Amino acid sequence: MFKPRFTITNPILKQIGMIDGAREVIDYAVMVPAWEAKFKEEAKVRTVHFGTRIEGNELNYSQAKRVMEGGEVLGRERDIQEVINYRNVMDYIDKLGERYGLEGPGGGVARYTEAWLKKIHQLTTERVLEGGGAGEYRDTRVVVKNSQTGEVSFRPPLAVEVKVQLEEFFDWLNSDEGKAVHPILRAGITHYELVRIHPFVDGNGRVARAFSLLALFREGYDVKRFFSIEEYFDKNAGEYYKALQRVSKKRGDLTPWLEFFTKSLAIELTKIKERVRSLSIDFRWRDRLGRQIVLSERQIKLIEHLTDDDKLFMKDGRKILSMVSDDTILRDIKDLMKKGVLKKRGKTKAAYYVMKK
Repeated sequence: MFKPRFTITNPILKQIGMIDGAREVIDYAVMVPAWEAKFKEEAKVRTVHFGTRIEGNELNYSQAKRVMEGGEVLGRERDIQEVINYRNVMDYIDKLGERYGLEGPGGGVARYTEAWLKKIHQLTTERVLEGGGAGEYRDTRVVVKNSQTGEVSFRPPLAVEVKVQLEEFFDWLNSDEGKAVHPILRAGITHYELVRIHPFVDGNGRVARAFSLLALFREGYDVKRFFSIEEYFDKNAGEYYKALQRVSKKRGDLTPWLEFFTKSLAIELTKIKERVRSLSIDFRWRDRLGRQIVLSERQIKLIEHLTDDDKLFMKDGRKILSMVSDDTILRDIKDLMKKGVLKKRGKTKAAYYVMKK
């Protein structure tokens, strides 16, 4: 029977505290809707780009973004397909997270299933896995080699053991004992165990990271879908792989990996927290004025314009609020100035408005 071994160390406790603190700020920050949508889209692009780049994908960030938007880029056909596939994986786990709830440890009533795991693999490897096998467990022996030296760094279980070990892992994940473990640690354990078992011929890293993300989303740590832990993994790939390998060196003790996993998430969410604070309506102006600012629907539309353009001219206001008079637009703008949201620059017809720092 599967039972993870680890110790709750001071670094893990500290990092979970940082994660919870950042989550609270992000979840309760009042943001302009357009900024929320932009944050979510940016996080998805970063997740897809860095989640494939760590596996050798050669597309840069701009190219990956263009592919995700349905555009054309010059690049290897496999690289393009991998980005499309991982975008589809993110869409799938978004739907699972929304459908099966964010109800604390265990993610509500629905059990984690091998069917979800196989579907994630099928989406990950569609049209890139030669000889079939998308969504199917491997039936051959595999080894993991160091891409630079060619040395074997890890030997996953034999193919005949894959099904049994996965069943034992999912039994634990869905058990009361498993649900008693903190959701962040459950996600980290999920990530490691799926990498260790290596259920598929190819795509195991992406599948493990995606399933771990699903666990976070389902169990109260979606954090508005603003973050991308994959970016930290890719930018610190040496430390990432070393942390995974240290578990086997310590005879299955997951502590070093969980320290790295919680640190990665804490750093990413702290970074996002600071960005949210700088843009949040609630924090940006409440701290200065001592009270929360209430904006009308028209005023929010005017501020949304400033997400793409750092200046707001009167002509822009007329386009945005075409159904109201110039006097109404000016009243809305003057009210935003009075509340400390906007400030005026220039004079007469050349005047425009910017966000007040």
